[in-house]
Amino acid sequence: MPRTSTVECPGCPPIRALTFDVLGLVKVVESRGKQGIPKVIERWGEPDSSRCVLAASINDRKDDPLLAVARKNGLIEVLNPLNGDALVTITKGGDGGLHVPEDDPIAGLHLLKKGRLESSSRLFTLLTCTKKGNASLKSIGITNSLSGSLCTSPKTWSISAVGEIFCSAVDGSENHALFGGKGVEINVWDLDKSSKIWTARSPPKNSLDIFTPTWFTAATFLDKEDHRKIVAGTNNHQVRLYDISAQRRPIISFNFRESPIKAVTEDLDGYTIYLGTGSGDLASIDMRTGKLLGCFVGKCSGSIRSIARHPELPVIASCGLDGYLRFWDVKTRQLLSAVLENSLYCFQVGNLRRILNWLRTPTTYAMPRCS
Repeated sequence: MPRTSTVECPGCPPIRALTFDVLGLVKVVESRGKQGIPKVIERWGEPDSSRCVLAASINDRKDDPLLAVARKNGLIEVLNPLNGDALVTITKGGDGGLHVPEDDPIAGLHLLKKGRLESSSRLFTLLTCTKKGNASLKSIGITNSLSGSLCTSPKTWSISAVGEIFCSAVDGSENHALFGGKGVEINVWDLDKSSKIWTARSPPKNSLDIFTPTWFTAATFLDKEDHRKIVAGTNNHQVRLYDISAQRRPIISFNFRESPIKAVTEDLDGYTIYLGTGSGDLASIDMRTGKLLGCFVGKCSGSIRSIARHPELPVIASCGLDGYLRFWDVKTRQLLSAVLENSLYCFQVGNLRRILNWLRTPTTYAMPRCS
């Protein structure tokens, strides 16, 4: 039964967010004024289920930001997040393309900030990982001419020979990446050497001598500046904290509610996390002790699939299968505002596991077609 508790929404501060859906649309949501009501001000693309967004990543540098979007048809598009213009399209094969089989869709996509800005080309690095564990790291240069892009030969490796990849993350230094999934224990890789440096060990059997199969659904670095501490959520509603410098098994492990953990995001303080479940629960937890700080109060009637922390304001955003983009105050854990988009209802019948929301104050970037 959906929860129907009534919470007054006071409106949220000036904020901008990017959302993605199973019809392939990229939407810009913005709130203006001190306590504005968010509105969808831009829609990029045409509805097409074959272009369903599987993963997205943004390089939000102040000069020349980039947005990468991986689609169901195997294409990866690099867009200008200021106006939605397509800069580069990476195909499945051919010159500079990525070979993505039909039965092996992209499960993780990370647009790294490493690269250089030149007068002739703009170089960026793209890390991808498919559902079957095939990882690729490639540098791509966007030329100023209409000829397209310059691509280097990618470094490729296999994350796991068995299982399916469900989650991945890159640390702040962009030297390390983690991967995990169904039948795949959390493991950490050195991106420069393309070598595995740590793998988690399965927890022991419980008191009933029952072993729970591995199934990680969400993971992140607890502090982006420290790749040694990892927080992961599982399909059997467990939250685990790993310290790769201490041991292979979790140093903290606890159950949260009764639904799978679907989204985990770290806070700026380096020890608080926000997690969302398959039944719509959203909470903050102090991972130093595993203490529940509190649950966010509002109307969430669908599985939460993505959480994003604002880089400056005390605000987080969440998206889920009920079709709403919600903004929350992290201090009071009260709902600030919510936006409903009809196309987001497709999440109820689609198979998209992850939505990425990009939060920025509207003054940071100027949207050309915004009034």
